[in-house]
Amino acid sequence: MYQAVVFFDLDGTFLDNDKNIPAENIAAIQQLKQNNILPVISTGRNIFEIQYVMDQAGIDTIVSANGSYVQYEGKKLKAEEIKKPLLEELIQFAADQGDVLAFYNNREFALTAANEMTRENYRLLRLNAKVDPSFYQTNEVNFVNVFNYDKDKLYQDKFAGRLSLVRNNPRALDTMKWGVSKQTGIKVLLNTLDLENVPTYAFGDQLNDLQMFDQVDYAIAMGNGHPEAKAKADYITDSNMDDGISTGLRHYGLIK
Repeated sequence: MYQAVVFFDLDGTFLDNDKNIPAENIAAIQQLKQNNILPVISTGRNIFEIQYVMDQAGIDTIVSANGSYVQYEGKKLKAEEIKKPLLEELIQFAADQGDVLAFYNNREFALTAANEMTRENYRLLRLNAKVDPSFYQTNEVNFVNVFNYDKDKLYQDKFAGRLSLVRNNPRALDTMKWGVSKQTGIKVLLNTLDLENVPTYAFGDQLNDLQMFDQVDYAIAMGNGHPEAKAKADYITDSNMDDGISTGLRHYGLIK
């Protein structure tokens, strides 16, 4: 039985601003493991995007795509699939708005089209994006990005009760099956592993971390975090560029 479980958001939290893992964070993960504490990545990103993080940090348990795909020790626990009829409705609605979509699963992704917004997004994420509007027809889709800057309410109203949309990125809306979030992914992990009574902690910085904060015993916001994340947190640590992970873990006595 683990002594605790700690969930780590990536961008703006576990990673520095250049998407690298600070050496002190890798050392902190090693200490957690030595203390029989399970480290878990909990991110809006998909597994194929952040395999380098998992390899370098030595973490193979993950709540990815905002809860849409969950694995433990490299093995799938649950995948949430967005069905084709709903995807086709989303595709048409996005086309009417002039917006680009990106379809994702745990292995790969594809765009309906490319524009300046998508090029900037994937440059920052160090990913090569292919355009394949038919991708969803032959591949399972767990997660979608809707590329726009300010149409949150438009999409949320249109797809209420069918899709959950949250802005984790200034350029795109994270889009999941209705009700799916980091919180539901964490529940899957804890319930499957019978860890409901183990102390839980979570580090995050953005709006897609709010429901994760609701699920854990101790919520830790990064010093660089969104004001709403800080308001919900039990503790505000230093920024992702100032050893905020280790500071938060030491605050709770999880490492020395």
